[in-house]
Amino acid sequence: MLNKNRKGFTLIELMIVVAIIGILAAIAIPQFASYRQRAQDSAAKSSLKNLATAQENYYAENNTYTATLGNLTAWFSPESTISLAVSGGSTTKWSATSQHKSSSNVFTYDSEKGGIQ
Repeated sequence: MLNKNRKGFTLIELMIVVAIIGILAAIAIPQFASYRQRAQDSAAKSSLKNLATAQENYYAENNTYTATLGNLTAWFSPESTISLAVSGGSTTKWSATSQHKSSSNVFTYDSEKGGIQ
């Protein structure tokens, strides 16, 4: 005689659970990549804003902007994951570019236009 009080999951129930987990993973993984990209871009933009503050501090002491990142080390320490380049330092303007090393997006700060472009 068969015991009708068996406890446990049937194969169908387990397959349904695995399918649901697969669907949720298929939705979540691309979203995670998007979040990571936005975080990297935010870090690059943040470095540009910090660089702008350092440039203004440099200007307050020297009456000119610098085109050399090394001159700003008293006020600014760039992150190792961010590539920065400063150019066009003069008495009236400067510009810089920033890029996270894991991202293809490049951001530009132009002091004449007033911010990140």
